[in-house]
Amino acid sequence: MTAPVAGLRWNLLEGFIGSVLVLLGSCGVGWLAIVSPLNRNSWLITLRTETWGVALSTVLLTLGCWVLFRAWLRLRQLLSGWPEGSLKAVTLAGGIWTIPMMFCVPIFSRDVFAYIGQGRLVASGQDPYVDGISTLSNWFQLGADPRWAQSETPYGPLFLWIEYLVNQMVGTSPDLSVFLYRVAALLGVVLLAIYVPKLAALHGVEEAKAQWLTVANPFLLINFVASAHNDALMVGLAVAATYFAATKRGVLAVVLITASIGVKLITIVLLPFIGLLWAGAGASWFKKIRYWAYTGLIVLALMTLTGLLNGYGFGWLKVMLVTGTGYSVFAPLGMLVMFFEGIFNAWGIDPSGVLPTIKLIGRVTSVIVVLFVIFRGKHEHLVQRMGIAFAALVILSPVIMPWYLLWLLPFFAVTGIRDDWQMLFTIFTSAFMLAYGAADQIFVWQFLSEAEPWIKHMSSMISWAAMAYLAFLDPRTKHMFRGVLAPIRRPASERSTTVISREHDA
Repeated sequence: MTAPVAGLRWNLLEGFIGSVLVLLGSCGVGWLAIVSPLNRNSWLITLRTETWGVALSTVLLTLGCWVLFRAWLRLRQLLSGWPEGSLKAVTLAGGIWTIPMMFCVPIFSRDVFAYIGQGRLVASGQDPYVDGISTLSNWFQLGADPRWAQSETPYGPLFLWIEYLVNQMVGTSPDLSVFLYRVAALLGVVLLAIYVPKLAALHGVEEAKAQWLTVANPFLLINFVASAHNDALMVGLAVAATYFAATKRGVLAVVLITASIGVKLITIVLLPFIGLLWAGAGASWFKKIRYWAYTGLIVLALMTLTGLLNGYGFGWLKVMLVTGTGYSVFAPLGMLVMFFEGIFNAWGIDPSGVLPTIKLIGRVTSVIVVLFVIFRGKHEHLVQRMGIAFAALVILSPVIMPWYLLWLLPFFAVTGIRDDWQMLFTIFTSAFMLAYGAADQIFVWQFLSEAEPWIKHMSSMISWAAMAYLAFLDPRTKHMFRGVLAPIRRPASERSTTVISREHDA
């Protein structure tokens, strides 16, 4: 059995149209540096300075997200049962839908402009692990969020080299810099496209399904490519490292995971699992400890060499161990902080100790979870245990950004996400984060700030209407949600893998 060609062609076009709408919408409400030549384009001036232009751009961006999301759901239906050629079709879809995003004005985050400033710090001979970008002239005109002004760089030495390279190639051109950082992010997505299916196959999971959950997912594509986040490269390197460790190519695996750590420190939590995978099934504790030592020594040697070459030593480690201030509404611990601060304020008690206390509790709990899954569990569940350890660090932090969830998704996708509540949770989370991102993505001049609240509400209403339509009214996609909910409604003893309804018409 092969995938339905006619239906897939329309599906690819539908997703591409959605991605183009996202591109068009980003032109009016995306993040632009003040000095960007695009600010002098007559069409963009109209879109970005007139209330109707900002409203239209928001509608286009929001609708684009949902057209793309529908195409993603329909792709799953068209490939029901994952017939021959499914992996190729999913990979092609992800690639085609990514093309317009390579040219978006940055959306959902403006961290990419901080990368520009950090590259300038390196080029000017300053230490990014000591100095903030406010020490540079014209730093604000290049688009960085003021929150970065006094902050030390929270990224690893490998990414500093990338930032320096971008600076040397295009100087302070914000638009060309954004494009080059997108190329780096795209490299991370390509690594996912290559190694997610391979790692899924090792676990007996359908490769095309794992690819669909990750590389074709609009939530991932927009946050990794359109936002140009370095998290894409970090995760891509980590997944590649996991695959090579699982196939007993340990030295290469450790080099790759070191590179991932060199982008962001958070993947250091994966090191013990890389060592266990390298040691292999049935390894004695003596052998496991020996391979942990091999892993640690290689990482230490590479990082020491890097510190000598760039002159920063291990300054990055000191900075990244203390980063992460405040809290976010997405984090369970962030909600606890808000709750207890509200109570303390109501009682007239100083709430300043609430955040550090809850943060400490979260860190201690996450360390306990990580240690537990390192030492307990079957070898065949190692990658799943790795995902749980990673999730503990993310979920038990008071700060969770939407794209942090994408650190976890590949590891759970390759070990199997069932077609029941797990699939429903994955789809709903992706949908919710798209809705939030579209409503929150309004970068307007101050004289339009009065229109911002109602434009955000308009975007939210479009998103809720789109979700309701896809779940209950769409003649195609509504069958998908019925299929996913069916196993949840049946007794556990009767549950089996759900086959999601297949509809060939668009």
